[in-house]
Parts: sequence; C-alpha cells; structure tokens
Amino acid sequence: MIRERLKAAMIAGMKAGEKDKVATIRLIQSEVKNKDIEARTGGPVEDDDAHVTSVLQKMVKQRRESVEMYRKGGAEDRALAEEAEIAVIEEFLPAQMSDEDAEAAVRAIVAETGASSMKDMGTVMGQVRARHGATIEPAKASALAKKALLGQ
Repeated sequence: MIRERLKAAMIAGMKAGEKDKVATIRLIQSEVKNKDIEARTGGPVEDDDAHVTSVLQKMVKQRRESVEMYRKGGAEDRALAEEAEIAVIEEFLPAQMSDEDAEAAVRAIVAETGASSMKDMGTVMGQVRARHGATIEPAKASALAKKALLGQ
C-alpha cells in the first residue's frame, strides 16, 4: 500500500536527515488526509491506492504548472525546488505506462466503445480512468483521447 510506503519513507528520511524529502512526504500525507476527510461524506473508499494515487497525480500536476510559471517569471531556484518535490512524489506513484502503451490503450478503448467524435470524450475518459487510472497521467490520457477521437 502506498500509505505504508509513505510512512516507511518518512521514517527513513528522518533517520537519514533528508529534510526536504521529509517535508515533501509530510505535504503528501497532509493532502491525503484532506482528501480522506472530503471522502467521508461519500461513503467508504473502495480502492485506497487509487484514492492516494489520484492525490499524488494532482500534486504532480500542480507542481508542473508551478515550475512553468516560475520559469516564465525567472525564478529558477523555485522551479528547481518544485522539480525536487515532483521527484519525491513520483517515487510513490505506480509505474507509468510508456507513451506507446498509453496510446495503444486509449485507442483500444476508443475502438471498444465505438467513440467517433469529441462528444464521446467523457465516455472514453471514464473508461481510461477505470482501467488505467493509476498508470496513465490524466492530462496525457486526455491528450491521447482527443488525438484518437480527432482521427490523428
């Protein structure tokens, strides 16, 4: 389980004196706890790893956007700090599909669902999330689905 890996990494990081890594893991745990509190009203979470993975993916997306903004603003030191956080967060994400495998998976879902236009984007993305949610980053899946639906 990802939560157990987070706890073990936190302990190891504290023992090794890796302050930046420990701070990032604490941020992750805080975000997961916030998501847990949000999810309480919706009933029990079925797949805890998928729950935590969605939090991690959101955190990576936010940091990538921050890196881009910092670079545009000329704050290279802050961009590097965000990239260091991304590296720590990605340690806990399940292995991501290669670009070729992800494209093949999305194209297979498009073919199976009979999707033929952008109106079917929601159906395709729902299937992608259900089958490959942890292994394909949502932004990448969306771009691949759009490409497949537009026939490119």
